[in-house]
Amino acid sequence: MQNPLSATDLAKLGALDTCIVSNAIERLNVRLRNEGFVSGQVTCRFPDLPPVIGYAATARIRTAAPPMRFRCYYDRMDWWTYVASVPSPCVIVLEDVDRVPGVGAFVGEVHAHIGRALHCAGCVTNGAVRDLPALKALGFQLFAGSVAVSHSYAHIIEFGEPVEIGGLTIQSGDLLHGDLHGVHAIPLEIAAKVPDEAARLIREERELTDFCTSPQFSLDELAKRLHGRRAQP
Repeated sequence: MQNPLSATDLAKLGALDTCIVSNAIERLNVRLRNEGFVSGQVTCRFPDLPPVIGYAATARIRTAAPPMRFRCYYDRMDWWTYVASVPSPCVIVLEDVDRVPGVGAFVGEVHAHIGRALHCAGCVTNGAVRDLPALKALGFQLFAGSVAVSHSYAHIIEFGEPVEIGGLTIQSGDLLHGDLHGVHAIPLEIAAKVPDEAARLIREERELTDFCTSPQFSLDELAKRLHGRRAQP
């Protein structure tokens, strides 16, 4: 992966919501507009928590049947050593590859506390999560396909490899950003430019919304302003 961002750049990105960051990425024109985000059934479980940002620590899991080796998921010191090797802050990303994802929950209170100790901001999974009140109190954000009562046979198959969540391929070390709207990846090559582009967009949008509520509003003037926005790169 490319060099991690500075703490200042990460803080600037983390202060922005995903919608304005997505708009800024579109303006910078580095990928197609139907790429770069998680779609489908994976949703934010704590919409009132602030945005999270971090580098992906990836794994594939199963929960429906027992593992061939290792007793349970949080005994895997090789997994935790890998998570600790990912730049901070990190986001745990788990692809449940069972035919029906989410039979059991890999991430619960114990996993989240260990993750927090390793500077993890949250978890993204197409599978299930549990212990929601405890994780919300911890400030450990969850983006998940479902909620489950039991861990069932949750276990890691492999980690550190590319995974796919909701149509988005995520590689170890990718920069992820999420809030109540969902999760997307911020390309590292333009990440430091995003806050300034977002600030310009916020100013433009404020000018337009102020105009819409002003006595000067007219369709002719609206057409001129919208045409000016379309003409921008």
